[in-house]
Amino acid sequence: MAKPAQGAKYRGSIHDFPGFDPSQDAEALYTAMKGFGSDKEAILELITSRSNRQRQEICQSYKSLYGKDLIADLKYELTGKFERLIVGLMRPLPYCDAKEIKDAISGIGTDEKCLIEILASRTNEQIHQLVAAYKDAYERDLEADVIGDTSGHFQKMLVVLLQGTREEDDVVSEDLVQQDVQDLYEAGELKWGTDEAQFIYILGSRSKQHLRLVFDEYLKTTGKPIEASIRGELSGDFEKLMLAVVKCIRSTPEYFAERLFKAMKGLGTRDNTLIRIMVSRSELDMLDIREIFRTKYEKSLYSMIKNDTSGDYKKALLKLCGGDDDAAGQFFPEAAQVAYQMWELSAVARVELRGTVRPVDNFNPDADAKALRKAMKGLGTDEDTIIDIITHRSNAQRQQIRQIFKSHFGRDLMADLKSEISGDLARLILGLMMPPAHYDAKQLKKAMEGAGTDEKALIEILATRTNAEIRAICKAYKEDYHKSLEDALSSDTSGHFKRILISLATGNREEAGEDRDQAREDAQEIADTPSGDKTSLETRFTTILCTRSYPHLRRVFQEFVKMTNYDVEHTIKKEMSGDVRDVFVAIVQSVKNKPLFFADKLYKSMKGAGTDEKTLTRIMVSRSEIDLLNIRREFIEKYDKSLHQAIEGDTSGDFLKALLAVCGGED
Repeated sequence: MAKPAQGAKYRGSIHDFPGFDPSQDAEALYTAMKGFGSDKEAILELITSRSNRQRQEICQSYKSLYGKDLIADLKYELTGKFERLIVGLMRPLPYCDAKEIKDAISGIGTDEKCLIEILASRTNEQIHQLVAAYKDAYERDLEADVIGDTSGHFQKMLVVLLQGTREEDDVVSEDLVQQDVQDLYEAGELKWGTDEAQFIYILGSRSKQHLRLVFDEYLKTTGKPIEASIRGELSGDFEKLMLAVVKCIRSTPEYFAERLFKAMKGLGTRDNTLIRIMVSRSELDMLDIREIFRTKYEKSLYSMIKNDTSGDYKKALLKLCGGDDDAAGQFFPEAAQVAYQMWELSAVARVELRGTVRPVDNFNPDADAKALRKAMKGLGTDEDTIIDIITHRSNAQRQQIRQIFKSHFGRDLMADLKSEISGDLARLILGLMMPPAHYDAKQLKKAMEGAGTDEKALIEILATRTNAEIRAICKAYKEDYHKSLEDALSSDTSGHFKRILISLATGNREEAGEDRDQAREDAQEIADTPSGDKTSLETRFTTILCTRSYPHLRRVFQEFVKMTNYDVEHTIKKEMSGDVRDVFVAIVQSVKNKPLFFADKLYKSMKGAGTDEKTLTRIMVSRSEIDLLNIRREFIEKYDKSLHQAIEGDTSGDFLKALLAVCGGED
């Protein structure tokens, strides 16, 4: 069993089996595989209940007793994913890693994700053991094989990691931290092109403690996280490797929690990834991975494995997982501490919000107006010109074009566009042509007119806009529809949901920073509400969620976790229902991470059969000049594919062209 560092607490899920007898276990396995068929239940129960060290002793006893190789017999008796998992558990960890890497670089093509995962996450000692195991098992040099199968900067960084020479000194020089921040900044953001060698040297050799401080200082100095610079400056497998290194420096368990989630989400399961991680981390940090998984994805690793796998394979994976953390939405205490730390980070992080559409240089509204007129004159319409001009001008510039168009031609540009284009493209282009407040006002009006109400649209807009944006929307609504937004909401909604929306529509959220004492009181007020007292809970949540500032609410959520071992979002989902639950969850998610909230909405609008074009269009239009670049980053981070790719796979024609132009690039 892997020994924890001196004084450190063991965080694996698999322990030495008490009263261990390797000969007795060898006999039990022999009996389970003897005769016709095999007793898979007995095999999985025994092997998943022994530590790796004990399994090696069983292998030796088996050979002594029966003159046979236990792994060879297991391979013969078992099949498929279950066989791969059990055989993986029987190998010493360095040999297991060596086998994974050999498989990744053998044959046609290379499994770069496997190489990245193993080499970015292992300690110096684990790397040295891996290199020795590879040499012993295959009589080949691992570095030479990696060089033969990879190329470029990706290859160079892999070779650096294979040396296993990362500094391990916990004493950090502040001067060197500042120097590394400056060197990384000059190698990327400040340089025409990128000096990849600096990224490789610093990220490949400095200690974890040193690099964590470098990342903190980099954010303070540049206004953006190091991950954003890596995505902007590097590309391909090299970019993915460097991002994995950064994630493992920040938190290796969080890196693996994310890898496990991605291995099981959506259609199909990436079983090789799932097996590799469950085997390799079961005696290292599986409890930490479980905690972070529960905190980050609002479900336990156990429940996700249970729902995503089957048969003996599932039983064995669940044994390695070691327990279910999903008791009524409650964190176990260690996970609550992880959540608390995550809130601490979010409370101090300051990420620059950036749109994808910016004012064009050398703007000439006269030329644009003439070009648009020409594109719509006569038979047929030149959609490409319309898309090119409108998606590459800021909203303020589009308003100037509208005025010039009317001055030159005595015509309303919006009316002409309506008559020339149609469907999804028309909704997108006309949305871009409207001033933001008037666009939001129109979306709210459409959500409330006719039979039925589009509560999701009401929630999305009112739960995410700033005070200034809300006030501008109210003014635009009154101008355009001769009725106050509050009156419209009163007529079209009811009960507590109506009261929440009207509270949000006042645009009177506090804008000060956090008040720690008040945050504790607010958290206590929510925590003290008896379970089942829905009305009282909804009233208290309305008072706090609809009026407190975002920085203050982050602190409230943090204090709530500390007091209760619950995340506030879980409490809302457990205690409330319907539209009230949905609007409160939207506010909480927006406070936690607004770009991620919109990334989730965009993903859901394109997931599965059919596309929700209205939601897709509304978000792309409304966020294009605010934080669409941040949304793109959150999208690729969570869903392992870019927003550009998702749009490309889910839309077509001129609508696709216009959306991609607004998206602003491939990540």
